[in-house]
Amino acid sequence: MIELVPNREFRLPITAECISPNVFEEKTLPEIEALKVWEGNKQKTLGGIFKIAESGADNQQKNNTITIHGDVTEVRGIGSYMKNGEIVIHGNVGLYLGVEMHGGKITVYGNTGGWAGSMMKNGTIEIHGNVGDYLASPYRGSTKGMRGGRIVVHGNAGNEAGAYMKHGVIKILGSAGQFLGLRMREGTIYVKNGCEDRAGACMSGGKIVIGGAVESILPSFTIDSIKKKAKVEEGEDAEGPFYVFLGDLAENGNGKLYVSKTSNPHLGSYEKFI
Repeated sequence: MIELVPNREFRLPITAECISPNVFEEKTLPEIEALKVWEGNKQKTLGGIFKIAESGADNQQKNNTITIHGDVTEVRGIGSYMKNGEIVIHGNVGLYLGVEMHGGKITVYGNTGGWAGSMMKNGTIEIHGNVGDYLASPYRGSTKGMRGGRIVVHGNAGNEAGAYMKHGVIKILGSAGQFLGLRMREGTIYVKNGCEDRAGACMSGGKIVIGGAVESILPSFTIDSIKKKAKVEEGEDAEGPFYVFLGDLAENGNGKLYVSKTSNPHLGSYEKFI
């Protein structure tokens, strides 16, 4: 296992995509310390900004687990493209966590910046705090959303979580911002609490389950039924009852939007259309 501790307070953005089990694997400690990162517009070594120690590694899974202790809010790109292994972060972390992740697990005991899990293909990200905007969403100009894997957020999520999502599961145990599941095509998004406006905008497929309050439903959705519960993932159901809406009809979509009936009495007028 490799342990990283910031050797000072970071004041400039640091790009450190090299912090990944796949990069560290089979490298010696001096080789890990010599890896290149960018702090602002200056190139540094990983050992120049972190205290790095090795412990408990065996020959079979050498350096397959990375533990970070401390505030790394300014550090971007941790776990990018990782294929296996595990990263555990005890503190807040910056943008682009687990970008295009292919496998393995990332656990954060703190808050996470925007674009966490952007375009991920597989693996697991668990965040024991809040996450910024664009969770699992693509960069601007791209339409490659989340294509697999699992993300669990124990706090709240910002705007456009799950945009362009194609496969996988996102669970947000707090609340979510605007445009949840924007243009999603497949997969499941579950929000335990409330959600801001425009959930499911332009979705063509997939399922969004909202267990709390929503201000309104987009007019391009039509009510289909009332269900007692909604399947979130294998072995887990969200208890309803739920209004089930289909859409986005403006995109000829066939997505399903489950919205808590109990938490949204103002949607009761839709029942006459069932």
